[in-house]
Amino acid sequence: MKTISSLRAEINSARQLDQQLTDLEELTRLGDESMHSELNSEITRLEAELSSRSFRAMLSGNYDHDAAIMAIHAGAGGTDSQDWAAMLQRMYLRWCESRGFSTEVLDLTPGEEAGIKSSTISVNGDYAYGYLRSEKGVHRLVRLSPFDANHRRHTSFALVEVLPQVAMDEAEVEINPSDLKLDVFRSSGAGGQNVQKNATAVRLTHLPTGIVVTCQNERSQLQNRENAMKVLRARLVELKQAEKEQEVAVLKGEYTKAEWGSQIRSYVLHPYQMVKDHRTEYETGNTQAVLDGELDAFMEAYLHSVRH
Repeated sequence: MKTISSLRAEINSARQLDQQLTDLEELTRLGDESMHSELNSEITRLEAELSSRSFRAMLSGNYDHDAAIMAIHAGAGGTDSQDWAAMLQRMYLRWCESRGFSTEVLDLTPGEEAGIKSSTISVNGDYAYGYLRSEKGVHRLVRLSPFDANHRRHTSFALVEVLPQVAMDEAEVEINPSDLKLDVFRSSGAGGQNVQKNATAVRLTHLPTGIVVTCQNERSQLQNRENAMKVLRARLVELKQAEKEQEVAVLKGEYTKAEWGSQIRSYVLHPYQMVKDHRTEYETGNTQAVLDGELDAFMEAYLHSVRH
């Protein structure tokens, strides 16, 4: 029923667009000079709609239509990398907001001086995973460090993971309760009134795979456990999908390990301004716009590259 409802909405929307194009064509044939401004405005709107639909047509993977879980981890480099991880979190939250996606921070480990060590975010909206899977990998920042007394240039790294947030009844994995180890502890925080006096934070360990998931942002232990299960299910689905892709890649002779050195994108703020995606060669000099969440051009370039 969910699939039928989704397909019906797509078909009705396509028929509506087709009717709008027909109406526009008929109005254009009238040759009424006074309607030029209105017609141009309608043409611009329909072109934008067609472009958006063309983009979504590339999102045809198994889980592309699903919500997503995004995890950001600071790499080696101390405070600079932790600050970079926080900058990435802000960038993706801004992008989600511009798309109308709702977000929830499920787990957050703050840095010692600034930034974050890691963050796990739930992103809800149609095709959230399809859009965000282009962001999976190592992101590299080059800038003059605000944490260096001598203001020297530093290179920082952060790892972005993107997982499909599949529904319980859709997942291809089964989780046996006997395979889980549950630990509860007090949430860590910045102090003051925010520190939990009760053990509400949850750590789940999946014994067969060794996957560990923590959630501590909710005040309820039950809610943290539900969120931890959601993340664990997503990680297991991703693991199964990765194993399939690895098998195919090995057969094709194309398999290479994803390691820290192989960054997918570089953000250079000094000595010049540029953001460049190393997989597609797409680049822009407007670094501030990118850090403010303007990522669609990078996502589209990536989807075009993997499609061809």
